[in-house]
Amino acid sequence: MGLLEGMATTRAIRRYRDEPIPDDVLRAIVFSATRAASGSNRQPFRFLVLRDGPKAVEAKRLMGEAARRAWASKRGTDGYDTGSGTIDDSPKARMARTMDRFVDEFHRTPVVILPCLVRYREATSFEGASVYPACQNILLAARALGYGGVLTGWHGIVENELRALLGIPDEVFMAATISLGRPEGRHGPVRRRPLGELVFEDEWGSSPSWAVDPPGTTHTSAGPPRSGPTRH
Repeated sequence: MGLLEGMATTRAIRRYRDEPIPDDVLRAIVFSATRAASGSNRQPFRFLVLRDGPKAVEAKRLMGEAARRAWASKRGTDGYDTGSGTIDDSPKARMARTMDRFVDEFHRTPVVILPCLVRYREATSFEGASVYPACQNILLAARALGYGGVLTGWHGIVENELRALLGIPDEVFMAATISLGRPEGRHGPVRRRPLGELVFEDEWGSSPSWAVDPPGTTHTSAGPPRSGPTRH
C-alpha cells in the first residue's frame, strides 16, 4: 500500500477484535509517531501507552465511563434517534450503533495511547502543531500494519483523575485519546466533501479549475451547510 492510498483509505475504526496488539507492531506504530515534525524539532511529544497493567485498566475504565456520558448527551442533542436515525440501515442509525458499542466496550480496547506535549513555554493556539502530526502518524502506521484506530477527546472529561492516576505533570498538555486494535470491519476509501468546496486559490471562495476529485471518488454531505464555490 502506497502512502497516498493509505491517506485516502484510513477510516476511523471504532470496533476492534478481542486480541492484543503484538509488541513489535506497537513499537512500529509508536516509532512512526516519533518521526513526526515538531516546532524547532524540539520533539516535545510524549506517548503514554495503556494496555493491560493495573493503572491502564483503571484509566480505560475512567475514560469508558466518560465516553458513555458524553455520547449519551451527544446522541440526544444531535438527534440520533429522530429523523433518519429511526431508519435501521441509514448512515445515522449505523453510526449510533457503532458509537454505542464503542463506548460500551471502551474499557476492553486493546491499546489506548494518550499523546501528550511537554510545554516549554506558555500555551499558544498553535502548539498542537507539535503533537497532532504525530497523532496522524499513529493512525496511518496502524492502517499500514493491518490495525486501526480513532482519535477522540474522552480523556478531557476525566483529565484530573487521569493525571492523578498516571502521574502526568501539570505542565504536560494531554492532546488526545487514541484507541487502537485489529479492526472488526475494514478500512476503505473515506468520503469527504468535494475538493472544489474545500480548496480556494488566490482569494477566498474562488475554487480553482484543477480542484477536481479523482475519478470514482464518493462524497459525503456531512458537516455544516456550505455555500457553493465560485469560479473565476
